[in-house]
Amino acid sequence: MTTQASDADRRVLVRPAWLEATVSAVFTALGFEPADAAQIAHSLVEADLRGVSSHGIMLVPMYVERLNAGGVTRERELDVLHDAGAAIVADARGGMGQLSSPQAMGLAIDRAGRYGIGLVSVRNAHHFGAASRWAVQAADAGCLGIAMSNTTPLMPAPGGAERIVGNNPLAIAVPTQAGAEIVLDMALSAVALGKIRLAASAGRSIPDTWATDPSGVPTTDPEAAVLGMLLPAAGHKGFGLALMIDVLTGVLSGGGWGDQVRPLYREPDRPNDCAHLFLAIDPELLGGIEGFRQRSSALAERVRGSATAPGVDRLYLPGEIEADRARQQRRTGVLIERSGLDGLLAAARAVGAVVPTGGVQN
Repeated sequence: MTTQASDADRRVLVRPAWLEATVSAVFTALGFEPADAAQIAHSLVEADLRGVSSHGIMLVPMYVERLNAGGVTRERELDVLHDAGAAIVADARGGMGQLSSPQAMGLAIDRAGRYGIGLVSVRNAHHFGAASRWAVQAADAGCLGIAMSNTTPLMPAPGGAERIVGNNPLAIAVPTQAGAEIVLDMALSAVALGKIRLAASAGRSIPDTWATDPSGVPTTDPEAAVLGMLLPAAGHKGFGLALMIDVLTGVLSGGGWGDQVRPLYREPDRPNDCAHLFLAIDPELLGGIEGFRQRSSALAERVRGSATAPGVDRLYLPGEIEADRARQQRRTGVLIERSGLDGLLAAARAVGAVVPTGGVQN
């Protein structure tokens, strides 16, 4: 069982630039080119800025372990295996997802500019962090962006007692007149496994709707949940959508699917072998970008301006709370779990990284 820690004990305010420099120093010490190390760091810290700590700097110790053990490579260039114009199949060669994913979505955006739609299917991949980052990459380029990944099995089929499908994330980003304003990013479990690991490391209990223990009984103990199974979002609907993402990523690309996708936190010497799908749709070639932006902006305003329930002051678009939080934390400092900071600094010491001074604000 876990013991509860106070917010003052478990959280620390850190300067974002310092945090990014520290993470970058870790990956530079591991042999990555400085530009690539900075790209990995920016991706991880951006997740913390948005409040998605499960995909932030808490991942660094796991990445370091897998890099040192050989379960993830230092390859950075995608290998294009099949090019059909609007559709591409590529091999990430086991490299960091934060390096292969912007290349893949870049290819999808380029092909969308030629054909109206661009699809890049990636196999032999590794965890790519927050899926929204890659969907937003397309939205920032004026395309509707979709990014998804499969993961190692974590959820049972409805009524089952065996992990059969991952909590497979899906992100969709929609450009409006204000930019990438509508951003959906969701895992198909009730919560991401990283949130449960974060609760375990911070000594917090979890709701009993998040996961089961190894016997399939719902639990509030995050340590038991890590050994058990995640519960799907919306029951059979979440399971069904997760299964279809397994098809669209691993089965379609010829990469890993089901239990061919290996766990991130076990067997660090074995490739993760997940698969990704990146899709960009260019409204310019499907009737005009400005008309699309006007309509998507009108949709956004319709949501914001709709009637509120008693006691509710404001309605939010998907991704709007995270975007607001990121803007605020860039100004005031990013609030992270002390356990995550401790893990990052331990990883830095282990690889001999030079950590800059003056990062902690409280």
